[in-house]
Amino acid sequence: MDFVATKNKDFKYIQVCYKLASEETKQREFEAYKGINDSYPKYIISLDDEDYSKDGIQHVNIFDFLLNDDF
Repeated sequence: MDFVATKNKDFKYIQVCYKLASEETKQREFEAYKGINDSYPKYIISLDDEDYSKDGIQHVNIFDFLLNDDF
């Protein structure tokens, strides 16, 4: 994973990539969370408009991420 963000003792795991264009890229980015078994939110952020969220890992468009006060 690329980042661990903390705010008021809340943690968020953040993985960043340019685009999830290929299955190989999707697999690599989602597998970054494979060994993390806690309940903190996990995100993949990219330029893609399509939502690739799965297995409790949220995919977020970079512009939505930057304009959202929750992050």
